[in-house]
Amino acid sequence: MQPNSTQVKFFYLFGLQETFNNKSVYFILSLITYLLIITVNLTLIITIIQQKGLHEPMYIFLCSLCVNGLYGTTGFYPKLLLDLQSDVQVISYGGCLTQAYVIYTSVMCEMSTLTVMSYDRYVAICRPLLYHTIVTSLTVRKLLLFSWCYPLFISLIALSLTVRIPLCGSRIDKIFCDNPSILKHACLPITINQILNKCIIVVHVLQLLFIVFSYCQIVRNCVKSAKGRIKFTQTCVPHLIAMVIYITVTLFDTLQGWSNVNITLNMRNAMAIQFLVIPPVLNPVIYGLNLKQIRRAVFRKCNAHKIIDMKH
Repeated sequence: MQPNSTQVKFFYLFGLQETFNNKSVYFILSLITYLLIITVNLTLIITIIQQKGLHEPMYIFLCSLCVNGLYGTTGFYPKLLLDLQSDVQVISYGGCLTQAYVIYTSVMCEMSTLTVMSYDRYVAICRPLLYHTIVTSLTVRKLLLFSWCYPLFISLIALSLTVRIPLCGSRIDKIFCDNPSILKHACLPITINQILNKCIIVVHVLQLLFIVFSYCQIVRNCVKSAKGRIKFTQTCVPHLIAMVIYITVTLFDTLQGWSNVNITLNMRNAMAIQFLVIPPVLNPVIYGLNLKQIRRAVFRKCNAHKIIDMKH
C-alpha cells in the first residue's frame, strides 16, 4: 500500500450538496418515481406470469427486462431517499461497492436483454416458419442465462479488481457509487481496470452492431408487405424506443464518468440518474401500451378486480 493511502471505511457522497434548500421536494419526487417504477414493472411482471397466453419468448424477455429494472433501481432509490433525509451523505466501503455492483450489473443486463430481444424479433419476423424450431424453451433459458450471468460475472471481476486497489480519498461527487468514481481515488495504476472497461465497451459495441444488423434485416423484410409493417410497428417499435433511450442515457453517464469534463454538479446528477429513472419507467409503459396482448391482459385484470370489489 502507498504511504499516502489509507484504509477507506466510508465514502462521502457530495452529489446532493446543491439540493439542501429543496430536499423535501426532491424526496417527494424521488419517492413518487420509485413507487411508479415498482408499480408499472410489477404490474407487467405479474401479468406476464399469470397469463398463460403471454408465456412466449418475447414476453418472457420483457419480463426479464422489468425484473432488471426493479433490481437496478433497488440499488439506488432506497439509499437516495435516506440521504435526502440526512444532513451528511455517507456510505460504508462495503455498501459503496455493493451499490456499484448492483448498478453496474443492471446496466449490462439491460444491454444483454435488449440484444436477446432483437434476436428473438429477427427470427420471428425474418424466419417465421423456423421460429419455434430455433427459439425453443431450451434456447429461451440459455438466452436468459446469458443475459443475466454474463453481467453478474463481469461485474464480479470488475469489483474484485477494484477491491485490490488502495485508495487515497473518499469523496464521490455523485449521488451514488460507481466504479469510475471509486477508482478516481486509486493510489496505484489502474491499467487492468481500464483494460477491462474497454473490453466491456467493445462487447457492448458488438451487441449494438448485432442489434443494428438484426433490425436492418427486419426492416428490409417488413417493408415488403402491409402485414409485415403492422407486425414491425406492434412488436419492434417498442423495443427500438427502449433501446435508443437506454443507449443514449447510458452513453451520457459513461462519458462523464470516465472523462474529466467540467460540468455543474446538478448537470452531472441529471446525467448520472437518467438510466436509473427513464428506462425503468418507460420500458413497461411503452410495451404495455403498444403490445395488444399485454394491454388486454392488464385491462382484463383491472376489470376483474373492479367486479370483485363491486360484489363486496
